[in-house]
Amino acid sequence: MSAGSLGQGLSVGIGMALAARLDKKAYRTYVLLGDGECQEGQVWEAAMFAPNYNLDNLTAIVDYNGLQLDGYTRQIMDLEPFVDKWRSFKWEVLQVDGHDIEQVIDALQKAGQVKGKPVVIVARTVKGRGVSFMENNVDWHGKAPGKAETEIALRELA
Repeated sequence: MSAGSLGQGLSVGIGMALAARLDKKAYRTYVLLGDGECQEGQVWEAAMFAPNYNLDNLTAIVDYNGLQLDGYTRQIMDLEPFVDKWRSFKWEVLQVDGHDIEQVIDALQKAGQVKGKPVVIVARTVKGRGVSFMENNVDWHGKAPGKAETEIALRELA
């Protein structure tokens, strides 16, 4: 499901993970969050709930690129110390370079082996990486490129 910027996705994922346990199902629930989304109180209420119920069938992945719709997260609502916050809520924290697929796959495999608590993978990324005019540029948060810009972007990504 898509929850948008309201931060409700983690709560929904927790409900799915809890339902799996109650139904004695073996599936794992994955939730993808943006760092800007983690500025919402709803996320931290959910983050407190999941370890309280030992939801070790839950993995959250945070795209941590330092940008949100209105600018840099550190200027709008600083998230630091981000990793320490998750740890203080009793989550297992794995950190990866979100552009390194091998690191991401390895972290997903490790997450599946953690018992007794949920896992959050903090994937450090650069918004728009590989496209010169988009890289680390908040103006491209929710904007689609035009035809000429798309051609440039595709050339740079090739």
